[in-house]
Amino acid sequence: MSASAEVSQLANGLRIASERLPHVASVSVGVWVPVGSRHELAAEAGAAHFLEHLLFKGTPRWSARDIAIAFDRVGGEVNAFTTKEYTVYYARVLSRDLDLALDVLCDILTEPAFRPEEIDAERHVILEEIAMNADEPSDVVHEAFAEAVFPGHELGREILGTPETVEAMDRDAIGDFFSGTYSLRDAVVAAAGDVDHDDLVARISARWGAELPEARRGPLVSRAPAEGPRERVIVSRPTEQAHIVMGSRGITTTDDDRYALGLLDTILGGGMSSRLWQSIREERGLAYSVYSYRSSYSDAGAFGVYAGTAPGRAQQVVSLIAEAIDLACNVDPSADELAIAKGHIRGAVQLALEDPTSRMNRLGKQLTSFGEITTVEEMLDRTDEVSPADVTRVAQRVFGAGRTLAVVGPKAVGSVVW
Repeated sequence: MSASAEVSQLANGLRIASERLPHVASVSVGVWVPVGSRHELAAEAGAAHFLEHLLFKGTPRWSARDIAIAFDRVGGEVNAFTTKEYTVYYARVLSRDLDLALDVLCDILTEPAFRPEEIDAERHVILEEIAMNADEPSDVVHEAFAEAVFPGHELGREILGTPETVEAMDRDAIGDFFSGTYSLRDAVVAAAGDVDHDDLVARISARWGAELPEARRGPLVSRAPAEGPRERVIVSRPTEQAHIVMGSRGITTTDDDRYALGLLDTILGGGMSSRLWQSIREERGLAYSVYSYRSSYSDAGAFGVYAGTAPGRAQQVVSLIAEAIDLACNVDPSADELAIAKGHIRGAVQLALEDPTSRMNRLGKQLTSFGEITTVEEMLDRTDEVSPADVTRVAQRVFGAGRTLAVVGPKAVGSVVW
């Protein structure tokens, strides 16, 4: 089913993981830096995401235009994304162009130019991104939910930061965040596709085999949320729909219950046969979009159910979501329902294995989050071992400590209860 992953570690601490896929002609390679928005000081909220943008503006050797032309010339792509616990810089190219991908990724992560005029230009881009999100109520409700689940905590902050913090960040502040938090000796290089592991290690070692600088601020320390979640947050907006998220705190990335929680997620709102989809969309036509989701971090987690509906139907939808959660906490799923969920997960995982970038992401995330790589077969076996009682137990565990409701919509939705 899957190629076997190989893992090496350089003397300086850098870890390298790869999977060879002989049936493809491309390679996806990414550098996983364990620095995300939760590692920012309050005054520098948004710095991790700002930095992700700025590194692609170039180095003394490469301008932003040089990078764009180089990848366009070979039909490749280069990009990045920021999460709350790590930032990933990645590229996908034909295997013959792997040196180009490594040259750019290694260079931007060791010698970013931080040209003042480019910082100012990118600042405007990010401010537009923040404004775009603020105009999208389905984004706002997820932000409101996160803030309510993790009040006063870095995990509750928006990754993009605020207009005020982004406006205030100058070259010195960005440079301080980069040198203060980025430690490549703690990073992971992951690759999948037409790539030989020993050759990849040799290429990385030639670029990053020497002693790598430590983060000037020292080892990053994450603090677990101390304050309990809020029960309710309403954001009044003159929208055509009421946007609803109901949920609670979840479990950590490494929790043994993660397999049962994945099945709970699938049964509640993970597909077209899920309880929420059938109850809210198919049977009653109350929403176009309805789904559940889970987020896991090193020391916390969240689980939510989203639906968008007409304001006048918001109370009915909230009540149906609450009923679905209550049912999950009190009644075991049927054998058939659990079998469908397991099949859904197995199929989704296997389909993702056909994409080198998905495989690269899997390697990078596992090595960054777990310190080791679990095979796909082991993960699916653990999922198959979950019983109906396990699903009910994890539902009770997640929702038993209370629920949080976030709603964005017209003033009338302020009366919604559950």
